[in-house]
Amino acid sequence: MTKHAERLELDKILASAASYATLEESRADILSLTPTAELGEAERRLSMTEEATLLLYELGAGRILDFSPVGDSLERAEKGSTLTNAELLNAARLLASARVCYRAVHAFSDPRIEGMKSLTDRLIFDETLERDITDKILNENEIADTASEKLFEIRREIRSLGERIRARLSAYLTGEDRKYLQDGLVTVRGDRYVVPVKAEYKRSIRGFVHDRSQSGATVFIEPEEVLGMNNELMDLSIDEKEEMERILRELSREVGRMRDRLEADIEVLREYDLFCALAEYGYHGGCIRPKLNGRGMLDIRLGRHPLLDRKKAVPVSVTLGEEYDFLLISGANTGGKTVTLKMCGLFCLMAACGLFVPAGEGTRLAVFSGVYCDIGDSQSIEENLSTFSSHIINLCEILQEAGKNSLVLIDEPGGGTDPEEGQALARAVLSSLAEKGCRGIVTTHYSALKEFAYEQERMQNGCMEFDAEDYRPLYRLKIGAPGSSNALAICTKLGLPEETVEKARSYLSEGARSFERTIRAAEESRIAADAVRRETEAVKSEWEARLQTLEREEEKFKREREKFLYASKAEARRIVAERTARAEELLSEIEELFKKETLTESDIIRARTLKNKMGEGVPEEEEPVRLIPVDRESLKAGETVFVGTMSAEGVVLSVKKEKNSAEVQVGSLRVRCKIDDLFFPRKQREEKREVRVVKNLAARQDIPRECDLLGLTAADAAIETENFLDAALVAGATEVRIIHGMGTGKVRAAVHEVLRKHPHVESYRLGKYGEGETGVTIVKLK
Repeated sequence: MTKHAERLELDKILASAASYATLEESRADILSLTPTAELGEAERRLSMTEEATLLLYELGAGRILDFSPVGDSLERAEKGSTLTNAELLNAARLLASARVCYRAVHAFSDPRIEGMKSLTDRLIFDETLERDITDKILNENEIADTASEKLFEIRREIRSLGERIRARLSAYLTGEDRKYLQDGLVTVRGDRYVVPVKAEYKRSIRGFVHDRSQSGATVFIEPEEVLGMNNELMDLSIDEKEEMERILRELSREVGRMRDRLEADIEVLREYDLFCALAEYGYHGGCIRPKLNGRGMLDIRLGRHPLLDRKKAVPVSVTLGEEYDFLLISGANTGGKTVTLKMCGLFCLMAACGLFVPAGEGTRLAVFSGVYCDIGDSQSIEENLSTFSSHIINLCEILQEAGKNSLVLIDEPGGGTDPEEGQALARAVLSSLAEKGCRGIVTTHYSALKEFAYEQERMQNGCMEFDAEDYRPLYRLKIGAPGSSNALAICTKLGLPEETVEKARSYLSEGARSFERTIRAAEESRIAADAVRRETEAVKSEWEARLQTLEREEEKFKREREKFLYASKAEARRIVAERTARAEELLSEIEELFKKETLTESDIIRARTLKNKMGEGVPEEEEPVRLIPVDRESLKAGETVFVGTMSAEGVVLSVKKEKNSAEVQVGSLRVRCKIDDLFFPRKQREEKREVRVVKNLAARQDIPRECDLLGLTAADAAIETENFLDAALVAGATEVRIIHGMGTGKVRAAVHEVLRKHPHVESYRLGKYGEGETGVTIVKLK
């Protein structure tokens, strides 16, 4: 990492991102990340970070399994060495990590993760070897009895022989020789069973002395009668050790055969873990993927320095490289100039490393061939360098190395020396960098440098806003005008005596005072204009929202109108078709009568009767009917309304305005429906005529045989269930299906409560297999 990147504190960002890594190698890889100067490579890194974010936080894929660094164990296994239990278990963990990672990524068919799929396609794993190791090796010190049949048999014999030895020695603990023993227990010394004998009685027990206690009071003797069995036990222990070594040797040989593939897996897993760590850093930091370009253009929208508290940092927007190549930021001390400067450079370095940045959507960053900076006090006592000397050395390096595709960040150029000479030096440095075609951001307090920016075509002034009333910085960057340093005003705020501040003002040249007053007045006017603009925009947004609401209401009214017109036309067609069919039926009967050669008196009476029937039920004149939506606030019980969902009139029984529902008596049915579905019928006549009551039964409507309540609350589901049941009864349905889903069961309970109380429900049950099971209720109506 270059010293310029360190000055911008990229190392701190990488350390924070590395803390999210699972593998030690990945943490080291992140800490050693260097920003790329290639646009294509930077895009690839950001795409991989984006895909990792998608996998972790949208698709729900897990992180990789951790495994320890393998060191040289794979190389030793390939050369024939036998690995330890721990090394083999770590190899199995590596195989499991590769397997889990591959399956986690390839479990999704999302085309947005093609990069991660291509990366994990290189993973190779052997599930048989992985299972073989984990089944045979229990931990770092134990091998399972079932690792081989021979090992199982040896250990069975060892346990059996040990029990026989302990049984033989237990005679010493209970017999006459018990008085010679120090403790009433059998112990082991040097893998041989012994008994603890008091030192003064050691010649009373025939056998071999294997050890003595530190105090010398106890000797551990192997009795002669168990000597042969102990020897046999030692032989079995040797056989056990040889068999375990053989098992480890075979497993090590299998691991050695996979050395190249396992090392390739490690590289893939390290890269996968690296991008997952970068994704997790971006997710927890509220970061977004910036759009990259190779043309040196920056457009940071509401960016904040990633090392600042995200809850307290004031977002800053910065542009560079499109209308101007150099931005000079001026303004009050502690106003955020240096932080903004460092943020711009740090963002470009982060993006070039594959990291997302804490900014707003639409942020654009450039990939530079180099990012150079001269920031802060670089005084060095060891090298006998003053602040000014250190800055000059940095500027020499920047002027020598920076080129056309470079970003240069300079904090207070020309500082630390005579102001007049410093201003001249700063202008010369900026001119040289501009001639090289660099992009740059510079902070300054020099008035001459602010004027210089006005004179140059590809330079622009900017200022950090300052509240002149409260004497405090606002940490907002305004591009297009320079800012006043407000040094004397800040001194007053910090407690410097007023007479001292006034004396300082008197020492200013008239030109300096005039320039500062002009800048301060312009800044105050601009801040006031911005406040008016924000207020105007707020009013505009409010009226736009109201207009959108009115447009939605108008659109809703149009849809309702079209719906009623369609229903009216359909009803008219039905009536015409019904009466036409009836007339044709009566005419057919009359024609049949007149086909007879001779008409009897009864035939004539029959024909007259049919003729009279043709006139029955036909009103003298159809009354035009106009439906008017009811007013929710004025609707009350006892009013006659038209129920849109049932195409029938009814009488309002009760109104619940807070729930937007009403209970209506339609014929013999009590219906609960939404107030929005109720209308006042209005009949209009040009003149009064004799009223004739005609009973006109509408044709039975076809309704859906199921009611879908998914997504509704329990209260709304209850209302919809009652309306559906009433409509089903009117249509003559005998069995219906209500879809309420499983969920928490609240909607299902509300539906069943309605069904239990409804007078026309004969029975109900939950769905069977193939019917929707507990997510559906089948209702049988009376």
